[in-house]
Amino acid sequence: MADPLSQIVTLLRPGAPYAKIASASGAWRVRRDEDGIVFYNLTLAGRALLEVDERPPVLLEEGDFALIPAARRFTLSSLEPALPQGRFSEPVPIAPGQVRIGDPDLPVTTQSLVGHCTFAARDAGLLLTLLPDLVVIRGEARLAMLTRLVADEARATRPGREVVLERLLEVLLIEAFRASGGTTAPPGLLRGLSDPHLSIALRALHENPARPWTVAELARAAGLSRSAFFTRFEREVGRAPMAYLTGWRMSLARDRLRRGDGSLTEIGAALGYGSASAFNTAFAREVGQPPGQYAMSIAGMVREEAPA
Repeated sequence: MADPLSQIVTLLRPGAPYAKIASASGAWRVRRDEDGIVFYNLTLAGRALLEVDERPPVLLEEGDFALIPAARRFTLSSLEPALPQGRFSEPVPIAPGQVRIGDPDLPVTTQSLVGHCTFAARDAGLLLTLLPDLVVIRGEARLAMLTRLVADEARATRPGREVVLERLLEVLLIEAFRASGGTTAPPGLLRGLSDPHLSIALRALHENPARPWTVAELARAAGLSRSAFFTRFEREVGRAPMAYLTGWRMSLARDRLRRGDGSLTEIGAALGYGSASAFNTAFAREVGQPPGQYAMSIAGMVREEAPA
């Protein structure tokens, strides 16, 4: 059956424009406010404090991997000594692919491999709502190896760099999300996939999004009563089953419209809509504009971004 997590990460089409080794000493604090990027941090030595959108601080130690898929505002700082609140450090480039943070006259106490990636998918925001907004994994050797490979490729100028980076990042993101799943994950796709009953229904939806699914059919596939399935799906996944199906269909529709893959009738039929008008209505309700208008706006953005 289909692997929902792999499908979503593939649709995101990640790329990595930035990867550096950051060495820090003394009291320091860096802040990131950019939107539309995903930050990752592999702590190579020492400790640091990660604070994301007023969440409780998270202690990162050697071997810990942190990923912030939603690109929220966050700070990374020293523990002791600590800078006074409101003060921030400016990373200083010291060599290709390396920056220094804090007092350069003091010995390095913390070193991290840091970077960010971007998503080419126009509906990345919608897809990211299905994934956790913060991932922290401790002492996972596979993730450390993948992160180093991403950083090495990002800093190189080898032939095929962009393709290799996209594939490496897909694997990195899947590994990170897979390692952060389970019953302790926040409501969303990963938590739903960890449920032995709901995972059957989720894989079925992703395997055949065009099928005219009903809650009763999905409940039978999951081996639950209709009411128990609905309540459990909404609690674990964070949305009702039919709302999830519609959101997934629209993600697939946006991807096909972006690529110019078929007419509106063909795309609608492939996603379970009996007519172009039915697809048009569903798309406009979910996305906020008709699919034809969406396709034209995407084509216009592509022309504007194309090099002169």
